[in-house]
Amino acid sequence: MTDRLANVKQLVILFFVLCFSTSTAAQRLVTLEGKAQGTYYIIKYLSDDTTSLEHAVDSLFADIDQSLSLYKPGSLINRFNNGNRVQMDHHMQSVVKRSLEISKASNGAFDITVKPLVDIWGFGVRKPTVQKIPAADTLQRILQYVGYKYLQVHGQQLTKKKKGVEIDCNGIAQGYTSDVMGRLLEQKGIMNYLVDVGGELCSKGHNQHGKVWTVGIERPATDDNAYPVQALLALDNKAITTSGNYRRFFDQGGTRFAHSIDPISGEALHSNIISVTVIARDAITADGFDNALILMGVERGLSFISQHPAYGLEAYFIYKDEKGKIQERFSPGFEKLLIR
Repeated sequence: MTDRLANVKQLVILFFVLCFSTSTAAQRLVTLEGKAQGTYYIIKYLSDDTTSLEHAVDSLFADIDQSLSLYKPGSLINRFNNGNRVQMDHHMQSVVKRSLEISKASNGAFDITVKPLVDIWGFGVRKPTVQKIPAADTLQRILQYVGYKYLQVHGQQLTKKKKGVEIDCNGIAQGYTSDVMGRLLEQKGIMNYLVDVGGELCSKGHNQHGKVWTVGIERPATDDNAYPVQALLALDNKAITTSGNYRRFFDQGGTRFAHSIDPISGEALHSNIISVTVIARDAITADGFDNALILMGVERGLSFISQHPAYGLEAYFIYKDEKGKIQERFSPGFEKLLIR
């Protein structure tokens, strides 16, 4: 009886695998790509439906921009920054709610009220002719208006407790957009996809080969004179984002100042950290925490992850040691996802 039961189980498993492989193979890989939110997007998914989703994707990007884009004069975020309160739509409500949660968890290392600091450092909408370090007294004056505790949410209404407070959601909005694009695909019956909005990715299901989606990351070469090496990472129903000092920065006095701004000190990132790549259950969480973790640094960042398992975070730091040599550190769960 036991042998017969085992045989039945094997047949059921084999039947499931064959059905899954057949259904996946019958679907074709569709790729949508373009530019949005000041960056690129690439959406890959499996479908047997030939109907194009390009219009639905473009419409969703437009809706999110109308809510969260600092480049659109009439957007909800600009209306809030120019006034005292705003009635949020579901996009803004989702992003603000998650932002405040991450701010509290990270003790303010991530904070969307950082906008005045972003502007004074020259990383905002209006680009200065010459980017330079702001005066110390200027930073101290601006810091009076920075702090997530100055924001108050009542239902759909967002209110500022202090005049002069402004928000910038660019540190989390692209991760949110990736998640929302994934949900759009699921609403269309698509359960196998990989969404990449400006390097903030989320995945579900399998690729056209019936395997877990893989993404490439750069790792430092073992030889100091060699180029970085490419490594593959298995992204099994997870999201991955990266924050670093190589995208937007300026150099002054032999020091590189990156666009990640510390909301507590007012300083632009100028540490030994080159980048941090974060894995989480969704892209909005990974995107928000990658900003906080890069400011925390390697030791504090890895300690934070181990002490807060509920967030499901894994991280990979690239940094320079005391001798200027490039090094790397993983959280245990991140290293397990690397394909050897």
